[in-house]
Amino acid sequence: MNRIKAIVLTFDGYRPLTDHMIFKYQQLWPDHPFLFRVPYQDLANPPSERIEYRRTPVGIKQTVLGLLDDLDDHELIYWCIDDKYPMKLDVPRIAQIGQWLTDPSAASVSGVLFCRCRRMWDERCLGGDTITDPWGHDYLERTGYEQIWVHQFVRAGVIRHLFQSFPDVIEFPRRMDKFKNVLPKPAWHRLLVSRRNLATFGESTEQGTLTLNCRRSLALNGLTAPSWADETTTREHVLGTPWLNAKQRLRYYVGRLTGHPPDFFY
Repeated sequence: MNRIKAIVLTFDGYRPLTDHMIFKYQQLWPDHPFLFRVPYQDLANPPSERIEYRRTPVGIKQTVLGLLDDLDDHELIYWCIDDKYPMKLDVPRIAQIGQWLTDPSAASVSGVLFCRCRRMWDERCLGGDTITDPWGHDYLERTGYEQIWVHQFVRAGVIRHLFQSFPDVIEFPRRMDKFKNVLPKPAWHRLLVSRRNLATFGESTEQGTLTLNCRRSLALNGLTAPSWADETTTREHVLGTPWLNAKQRLRYYVGRLTGHPPDFFY
């Protein structure tokens, strides 16, 4: 498989988290196909075979659009914000997804999320279509941009369209959820999720606080925590574990029976 540009949403102050995320990919998937494109304002490390640094304007929207400015809308990228990092990957199956999406037969597919978590178990976030890849694995169509912040294969034009719709000034990252939740997804943005979950991701921070799981992973791998990370969350923040997926599915079905809205998916 040819190199796929991995677009990293980050900023200089989170460089230790970016380094940790890239380290985990290299640890879990040593022959991964990604060339990580990391933005910076003042802090540029020397480039390597798998990492390139690009100076971008200050601002979340401007950073992402700057990382994409030389890419065609149809180019397949790997979208990986620094606030997530892989903990477990079904590498053979994920590699097949990347191979499939680079083939002309999958030209109509705009993206595949292979970590089926949170609202991806909620039928209201899924369309009626099911697509099968050449190996016989099924994917469900997503109706919107739910879980767009989880690492996934996607066409550059999808991320460009999303961020072009955002205001120029985004006060803090969580505001982006409000914007993407009301953005209609064009019909030609065919975003899919694998029927079977293929990955577990850890969250690096929770509202600006280093998570317990990230702190442990940094220490276990001999990596330095960010200088600003004086505090740590009291619990782990993880996506895609079998226990959490079962819990979320149960909550969804209980909600349907009791009439509660699906707001208890966190």
